Amino acid sequence: MTNPAITFSKAITRRPSSSVINGLRSHDAGNPDFAQLQQDHKAYVESLKAAGAEVLELDPLEDLADAIFVEDTALCLPDCAVLMRPGADSRRPEVAPMAPSIRQIFKTVFEINGPGSIEGGDILYTGREILVGTSERTDHAGIAELCAFVEPKGYSVRTVETPPGVLHFKTDCALIASNTILSTRRLAASGCFADYRVLCVPEGEEAAANMIRFNDALIMSDGFAKTAQMLAAEGFNLVQLNNSECAKIDGGMSCLSLRIA
Repeated sequence: MTNPAITFSKAITRRPSSSVINGLRSHDAGNPDFAQLQQDHKAYVESLKAAGAEVLELDPLEDLADAIFVEDTALCLPDCAVLMRPGADSRRPEVAPMAPSIRQIFKTVFEINGPGSIEGGDILYTGREILVGTSERTDHAGIAELCAFVEPKGYSVRTVETPPGVLHFKTDCALIASNTILSTRRLAASGCFADYRVLCVPEGEEAAANMIRFNDALIMSDGFAKTAQMLAAEGFNLVQLNNSECAKIDGGMSCLSLRIA
């Protein structure tokens, strides 16, 4: 039986606008190189296609610097979708231009109306439950509204805590097999993955934890040799992509797509 949390047929991405160099960031590592970021994004889209995705590539949104990070705008479940309400004020306008594409794909679409906030980067769907990490972008009110939508449809939602100083819950973790989670040690220490097999990224390679399993491919940022060696030894099919420019604006592999079973 396939797990709809790692088995997909479609993906939605958005081409980067030139304004992406002004994207939000938790620390200043300099502005991204736009030409390199465009090249990296194309490689990312091609990796999704190679993994079996029909990719819907949306047009750039010049007025919204962070719109490339489409994951934060919606939660896509097997039988419904939920439009998010981002915690950063500048990102809330990203949801409306995403909504038509979501409504075209899903018959049932809910929408978080507030006053709470919730972003897709804080949500890890594992196939048997939905883990939601509280963070600076996701609060209890937003999670409560999500629960009101998805729990009547049979989904179990569990609230956990994103480590202090970490932008999103999935900054520090990824579902890489049906019952296996890749995590940083600081997140795994909380015990939130007690019912799963956990692989921890080596010390110093915490940024490698944000990756995606898309069918048979495990798509990760390059430059993390110890993590790659560990995962290769586990038998995973690794696709390593440059993420140097997105990383400057707190972006990783999961942020760049919405993945649809």
